[in-house]
Amino acid sequence: MRAGLGTGLRARPGSGIGVGLLAVACFLACGWLPERFAVNAPIGSMLFGTLGDEIETADLAEMRVPEGFGIAVWAEGLPPTPRFLRFTEAGDLLVSAPRSGRIVLLERDADGDGASDGMRTVLDGLDRPHGVELRDGWLYVGETGAVARARFDADAGRVTGPVERIVEGLPPGGNHWTKTLRFGPDGWLYLHVGSTCNVCIEEDERRATIMRFRADGSEGAIYATGLRNSVGFDWQPGTGKLFATDNGRDLLGDDFPPCELNEIVEGGFYGWPFANGDRVPDPDFGAGQEARIAESIPPVHPFRAHNAPLGIHFVRGARVPDSYRGAALVALHGSWNRTRKDGYKVVSLHWQADGRIEERDFATGFERDEKVIGRPVDVAEGPDGAFYVSDDYAGVIWRIAWGERGGGARRLRSARIADPLAGIPEDERPRLVASGAALYREHACASCHEAESAPEGTAVKPLEGLAERYSVDSLSLLLETPPQPMPTPPISADARRELAAYLLDRHP
Repeated sequence: MRAGLGTGLRARPGSGIGVGLLAVACFLACGWLPERFAVNAPIGSMLFGTLGDEIETADLAEMRVPEGFGIAVWAEGLPPTPRFLRFTEAGDLLVSAPRSGRIVLLERDADGDGASDGMRTVLDGLDRPHGVELRDGWLYVGETGAVARARFDADAGRVTGPVERIVEGLPPGGNHWTKTLRFGPDGWLYLHVGSTCNVCIEEDERRATIMRFRADGSEGAIYATGLRNSVGFDWQPGTGKLFATDNGRDLLGDDFPPCELNEIVEGGFYGWPFANGDRVPDPDFGAGQEARIAESIPPVHPFRAHNAPLGIHFVRGARVPDSYRGAALVALHGSWNRTRKDGYKVVSLHWQADGRIEERDFATGFERDEKVIGRPVDVAEGPDGAFYVSDDYAGVIWRIAWGERGGGARRLRSARIADPLAGIPEDERPRLVASGAALYREHACASCHEAESAPEGTAVKPLEGLAERYSVDSLSLLLETPPQPMPTPPISADARRELAAYLLDRHP
């Protein structure tokens, strides 16, 4: 079985994954195979994203930031899953919540108690919104298959007009379905489009690229290629250079390939899927591609393998020590394809006089001794000079400020949903649960989640406490594009709802 797996579970882009392949991928997800196939995701996070255990008081007290900084929880109880951030001119914080289909606004801390004054939804019913941006009175959102915008009143903190989709027909879904967008200093709107797969030849040339558009969505074109999953990007103050993080491929062992920081230039090719790291040929697709590999642009800085760098922000304010001015803060979401967890922190990147980039820990404590309490996603600099970090595992926004004490010990736990099957009539629930149970059996889900059904030597990932985070609607949405390494179930929207109903009924 192992010899036939290859290294990427490659299916033709756009094709469904059969039940047999789904079961094989389940064995991979359970950690049944050796190092290169190791799956070591946070319990509860691997399949359901934000099901972190309760964060104990001692854990928060052990969060670490550089001397002189303090860290505290600024907002909690956010909808699943808080991802990308953008401050409004009024000082409120916009947060995308892809699994909830929402953009929420966290009100600025007007009363000075160290926490957001409140939360409200400004847009709902979106298709997995991820990137969020503001420009000339418009709120822009990167959906999985489109770029949407609506008129936005920053002073009132609300949308004042209808949603219009200025770019449609973007390739949706796939392994890397998120769309991040930002306006560059040139006035163009830049958009990341990730790959469909771990490693493959894409059918749609827009995959694994950064694109750019005019502010109205016109004149769209591919700007740079060979970028497997460049979720975060920002422009360096002073130089105007564009830098982007990129997630290296999986299933080549604990320590290869590195994740990357790339300096993005127009027309640049960055290697994927033919090369990894500094022009190292890929074992699956490198043969015969020597010319393409030679012309690829290597990373300017390697991150440790599988650390999953996401959001990046260049420090622009002056309310920090000189050593941090002009540095970049990068959120490392953390590994799943390593025998020992790694990443799960925020790092700072410092450009040296000789051109080297020095990486330093900036915020740690999200993972200790294989226990995960948080997964950083994005970093934003507030008008108060503090740094705000989204965490899609704990479901919180952290605040890191120079010259302030931390928030001390706190206990976090999301409120339990009273009725996760709300919206389903009582007389309809038994049928949905029974159909979901059949799907659970058909796709061999128990082999990953129940000890008595798992192959010998398998690391079981138990399902429990789902109602702590999910309703039937939000869990159905998650199953449409589940987190890695779980493959996307090849089932209809109705079937996803049935499976969600069963899971919530059995593991509330």
